[in-house]
Amino acid sequence: MNFLELFSGIRRKQASPSEAPNHWVKCDNCHALMYYKEIQSSNNVCPKCNFHMRISPLQRIELLSDEGSFIEYDVALHAVDPLKFVDSKSYKKRLSESEEKTGRKSAAISGECLMNGVKTQLVVFDFAFMGGSLGSVEGEKVVRAVQRAITNKTPLVIVCASGGARMQESTFALMQMSKTSAALKLLADEKLPCICVLTDPTMGGVSASFAFLGDIIIAEPGALVGFAGARVIKQTIGADLPEGFQRAEFLLEHGLIDAIVQRSELKQCISDFLKLLSRS
Repeated sequence: MNFLELFSGIRRKQASPSEAPNHWVKCDNCHALMYYKEIQSSNNVCPKCNFHMRISPLQRIELLSDEGSFIEYDVALHAVDPLKFVDSKSYKKRLSESEEKTGRKSAAISGECLMNGVKTQLVVFDFAFMGGSLGSVEGEKVVRAVQRAITNKTPLVIVCASGGARMQESTFALMQMSKTSAALKLLADEKLPCICVLTDPTMGGVSASFAFLGDIIIAEPGALVGFAGARVIKQTIGADLPEGFQRAEFLLEHGLIDAIVQRSELKQCISDFLKLLSRS
């Protein structure tokens, strides 16, 4: 209680954490504290150190597609529990919690948009939904996007953000790796371009399948990209690993990806590649 409250008998009501808006954002890299509007205006990129913070799939769609052009497909697809899987909690419970948290039924949003006037099939993964894990529904959405691209003779863009295949679906999830890879082969046979964008993180079965099967593979600065985690690899091979060996910059230096593109330049870069590849 402050001096005014003590002598006036008036005490201010303290706002609860849920009521008090958080107007300040701390960068996870340089730890600078910035006003939230400063971060929003830079597409969630730290203006002090260029650290690319994670963004929601809706923000990603807004960033990449022309205003009002995005049409979502396969909204009703949802996962089932064929194995009746239970670990610390049931798979059904985890799905329910993720649906409540994100307002969506799967970790992938699939649709069609214009990207600087280029009609494009777009799939965006949501890391907030069970770590963006690849399950039966997510694999099906990728395949259906490929089918629409072939039918409409349009290119495909996949924005990856995933921890890998969904263990709660076991073999059903692992089969999505071959299923999506086979679908992209059909797209290639039709000579239709596919661009994969690797964001932080792109790991596991996603990186081992469609994420690295695009005609052009682009990553955001500093994105974590790999298969197994660094600690697991170190324990397996019994040797120290190069610093930053699973970051986008290391992958570009060793020829595993084609480009690292700033988030603000991503839409222009992708649309330029799509126009070039479509003409080819």
